[in-house]
Amino acid sequence: MLNRRQFLALGVTVGGAAALPFSQLIPADANEAEPIHKGYHLGKRTSGTGVRPAVTAFTEQMPVPPTVQAAQSAGGMDIYMIPIRASTAEFIPGKQTPVLTYAGSFVGPTIRAKTGRPVKVVYANQLDQPANVHLHGGHVPAASDGHPMDVIQPGQTRVYDYPNLQQGATLWYHDHSHHTEAEHVYRGLHGFYLIEDEAEQGLGLPSGQYDVPIMLRDAEFDKDGGLIFFDDPANRTTILANGKIQPFFPVAARKYRIRLLNASNEHVFQLNLGGQEMVQIASDIGLLPAPVPLTELVLASAQRAEIVIDFSRFAVGTKVVLSNGSEPVLRFDVVRKALDLSRLPATLRPLPPLPTATAEREVAMSFDLSSSSPVGLVNGKPYDPNRVDFQIKRGTTEIWNVINADNVEGVDIDHTFHMHMTHFRVLDRDGGKPPLPQDAGLKDTVRVPPRSRVRVQASFPDYLGKYVYHCHYLEHSSLGMMAQMEIVP
Repeated sequence: MLNRRQFLALGVTVGGAAALPFSQLIPADANEAEPIHKGYHLGKRTSGTGVRPAVTAFTEQMPVPPTVQAAQSAGGMDIYMIPIRASTAEFIPGKQTPVLTYAGSFVGPTIRAKTGRPVKVVYANQLDQPANVHLHGGHVPAASDGHPMDVIQPGQTRVYDYPNLQQGATLWYHDHSHHTEAEHVYRGLHGFYLIEDEAEQGLGLPSGQYDVPIMLRDAEFDKDGGLIFFDDPANRTTILANGKIQPFFPVAARKYRIRLLNASNEHVFQLNLGGQEMVQIASDIGLLPAPVPLTELVLASAQRAEIVIDFSRFAVGTKVVLSNGSEPVLRFDVVRKALDLSRLPATLRPLPPLPTATAEREVAMSFDLSSSSPVGLVNGKPYDPNRVDFQIKRGTTEIWNVINADNVEGVDIDHTFHMHMTHFRVLDRDGGKPPLPQDAGLKDTVRVPPRSRVRVQASFPDYLGKYVYHCHYLEHSSLGMMAQMEIVP
């Protein structure tokens, strides 16, 4: 029987343009060169011996990911051009680390979209291997979902259409190319996609420079500063905040809206401010019904949460540390006073009513550990893009019982569950127990710890086609812990 380290290690193996007519802006071969759901070979894997980077804490400022400007805005839509290319990043002072990027930055450029205003993104693959893009949390047509088999071949382009017919939320985009999604995301193919709506503007929440997206994730480095991918994810002990190791971030003595994303392949953050209060205002798919004060925020892989921190409580010169458990991740330095006209209202956004469910299904995630090469399973089957596991009628609402079916003695295997295209509400856990605090609001990803189950309810109102659902520990999905649903008339 494989131990957990052997199992996980084996798991890893297995900028703007001038205004142009739209017809000229979109490459002629976009969407045409890559047949739908075509497979491809696995890329080369790398290994090494991990070392703890010699970095002095809180000496480097945390950057805010740049906001990409539309190449063209016309006809009521915004068009963006983003290359997918190899680059380097300086995680460790004086060392350049090879990374994969959207538009050259380790945290890809932030797209700020608006509810009701469509976006087209033209991604050009300048890598030497296939890649693609999934808008995580996006309610989008199947052709633009970033299906694991819909890849962009090297040297080619693809256009993704995002209608943005959903309320304001902190989404993110990342690679989802099957078998290589784990390595690609780990090496840097990830970025923020923020949807803003007018209803939020009326609430008076912190905005502009006081609305800060922060991507948190883990990493393991070798002695030369290279990222190690072929290893137990438990050895990824270095935490990055917007691509920096234990940075500081200067703030004014006022309220900030902090958008937190856990972009780790396999990690659960337990975030705190050393006992100081922070107020959660949003979950994966946007605002909660009301603010929730807390002193610890649990954030599993792929989940997002928005918090408000009121730094006016602290005198100028105070240093407030955000920690993961007891490990410092980021220090906020209160450096000046500032006028604050923002507010934190007592009510935010009511949750939509739950329609009557028309079907109930069971989704069991597990591993087949009977051989030296573990295989990920959903309901006892590995992923097959030619198989439809669930056929769902458009316009219906369903309840899914999501189960962590791994029950190997002495081995605790954690999972997170992600559903594409639609969102869900967590109804209960483990046979009727109330949801956890981190289950609140509209979700697209939920943690399913060892020997547990979660009941969720989702609706499928409009789009037709094939979408996947899977464990969002990306090493798990890359090994087959993924299945496919088809929405039919």
